[in-house]
Amino acid sequence: MIKRSFFSLNQPKLTYDLLDPDLKEPESIPVPGSLTLLLQETIDSTKQALIKEGDAVKKGERLKLYTGSTAYTVSPVAGTIKLIETYSDDFGDTATFIIVKPEQAAGSDTVKLDTQESIEFADEFLRNLPGAPPFETLANADLKIKTIVITCADTDLLTCTSQYMGIKYADEVKAGAQILKNLTNVPKLCITIPESLDTQVSFDSIQVLKTSNVYPSTLPAMIMKDHLDLILPAGQRPEDAGVCFISAEALVSLARAYKTKEAGFEKTVTIISKDNTKHLVKATIGTPLSKILSKLSIHINDQDRIIIGGPMRGFATYTPHHPITPDVDTIMVQDRDIIPQISDYPCVNCGKCIQICPANVPVNMLVRYLEADQYEEAADRFDLESCIECGLCAYVCTAKIPLFQYIRLGKHELLTLRAEV
Repeated sequence: MIKRSFFSLNQPKLTYDLLDPDLKEPESIPVPGSLTLLLQETIDSTKQALIKEGDAVKKGERLKLYTGSTAYTVSPVAGTIKLIETYSDDFGDTATFIIVKPEQAAGSDTVKLDTQESIEFADEFLRNLPGAPPFETLANADLKIKTIVITCADTDLLTCTSQYMGIKYADEVKAGAQILKNLTNVPKLCITIPESLDTQVSFDSIQVLKTSNVYPSTLPAMIMKDHLDLILPAGQRPEDAGVCFISAEALVSLARAYKTKEAGFEKTVTIISKDNTKHLVKATIGTPLSKILSKLSIHINDQDRIIIGGPMRGFATYTPHHPITPDVDTIMVQDRDIIPQISDYPCVNCGKCIQICPANVPVNMLVRYLEADQYEEAADRFDLESCIECGLCAYVCTAKIPLFQYIRLGKHELLTLRAEV
């Protein structure tokens, strides 16, 4: 459990961006000449593959590597598989990408869904809807989910995707919430909305949680503490404590899938350009980031940085060919000339990271153990697993140590070590 209690944030206070009431409709990005789909499974040459290069696929067809595989992706277009290959994620773990080339002549070749009101059906066919609904979690009988929290408040700065989807498509959010309730029989549904957002939208019987405009009030651990009177134990996920979070976009996608009997593939994304101008776009899942940035006339130079996610919690990708995935809400581009410098200087014990930490983790001591690869000691002695991954420590660090990245990597390495035992 968390060994130190939460306390109020000290300065500086960062505030979320609110949805502009005059925000334009998202710009539609044309379907590119090839789509890249990510599959969280490693290629195994000893197994008989179910798909191969040259195979024709239908729009909405599930793509699995092997018989018995639980991981799958879904083709957003009718076309041909051009490549199946391995890639490494930001932690160095390997997975698989599949490149599909759309075929115009096969545009009407679409898989229809025989929709059923069961969570098993949703988990088997609808995991890859825009918004990445957590059906695998909800279908897990070992997790006793008692509360579902719908997020219409964005979890990072500068972005507005969740607010836009929740307010613009409120009726479909409500329809999706009712479908979800029928699928899961979870007794309590809540929805988060920024308290400063000027909206008259009603969500009927769904309990509305008005979230503070001060970051990081919309992160799951903070929602649980501030609104559900639950402290997330160290090392546990919200679902371990009976709470499941789902985005407004996921519910919109769910409502549309049950209405049309087809899975949707258009993902809404906030693009933040080098001058911090925001663009809202709709792009087909699998669209390379380069195609979106080119459409918006955002030129990428050598050493510019493309960040998937917002400025506090996002991670850099090393290629503009990284695709839009169902869970991507924000893409941020930083000019090479203004990228904050990351140092290898040692901690100067200024104490800013401790003062700003909403979980009161002793970050100055924690980072020393992480730098020395002492992950178990970092967890046992200095609350590695209590971190809620808000990124505030890195934001205020005098020595410019990439504390957030150290902590994310430390948690990953700790799980890997424990899995090997």
